[in-house]
Amino acid sequence: MARKATATKAKPKSNAPEFTKEQELHAFREMLLIRRFEEKAGQMYGMGLIGGFCHLYIGQEAVVTGIQMAAKDSDSSITGYRDHGHMLAVGMDPNGIMAELTGRSGGLSKGKGGSMHMFSTDKRFYGGNGIVGAQVSLGTGIAFAIKYREEDNVSITYFGDGAANQGQVYESFNMAKLWDLPVIYVIENNKYAMGTSIERSASTTDLSQRGVSFGIPGEQVDGMDVRMVKEAAERAIAHARSGKGPYILEMLTYRYRGHSMSDPAKYRSKEEVTTMRSERDPIEQVRKRLLEGGHATEDELKEIEKDIRAIVTAAADFATDDPEPDASELYTDVTISA
Repeated sequence: MARKATATKAKPKSNAPEFTKEQELHAFREMLLIRRFEEKAGQMYGMGLIGGFCHLYIGQEAVVTGIQMAAKDSDSSITGYRDHGHMLAVGMDPNGIMAELTGRSGGLSKGKGGSMHMFSTDKRFYGGNGIVGAQVSLGTGIAFAIKYREEDNVSITYFGDGAANQGQVYESFNMAKLWDLPVIYVIENNKYAMGTSIERSASTTDLSQRGVSFGIPGEQVDGMDVRMVKEAAERAIAHARSGKGPYILEMLTYRYRGHSMSDPAKYRSKEEVTTMRSERDPIEQVRKRLLEGGHATEDELKEIEKDIRAIVTAAADFATDDPEPDASELYTDVTISA
């Protein structure tokens, strides 16, 4: 008998939940670390210290921060090539991340992966994947492994609005629901993919509903408000962890920089970016709440900023002082068939 699709659009709450002082400070610190790290990476790319591609996460920090606040340490995550923020959010070493960006031996992939290809089995972070949409199939496979091993974990699979139009995404949706796999598909909709607005590239722009024909529930979330992200992630993770199968979260977010460091982003106006920065910046929203709620003073926030800058500076120093990989590394971690 054929399975009947019963998915309906989940209704997000209209009002953002309140964070405790500790939650606000945690979100502020985590997002600020990602922001300052990415700004430093951009500077180092401009200086020629980072080669190849480099995709910055500036503006989207609330998405991965809020989701990680809702996840367990044992949950798995996988994403595409805009991955530095995700690695920091799961607790990977800033020194190792920056060293990988500069192609040094102390990098998380021994200097051989660069910006787009880093992973950590300890943190259950499986990349950093350079092929658009490929991580969706891989993340679904991770969820299959979790269910097969009867683990109480979920696979958090991130991809963008551009990847949402890739064919393997829908093959993955079908298999995930067919077997009720514990996977949360997080669509980071920053509106422009690699440079084409979603209105020009997608016939239906509510990406949260792309799973309806498979019976997968989904919802759109304010991805610029870390509180809304965390709340939605808690719903999605509880759904998947309880055995009900996959869930789609479309995070409505925005990247301030171009698609990559080589993208001048002339497909949008400077006024649009300025408006988003001034009115919707995820970090400034938390800063404002901390100050207005009496949870922190300006001096206390400046101390946090000082600490974060010290971490980022140390990572940059490590990455420039660390030696390049030995030539013998060309033959390690590589399978060669006769």
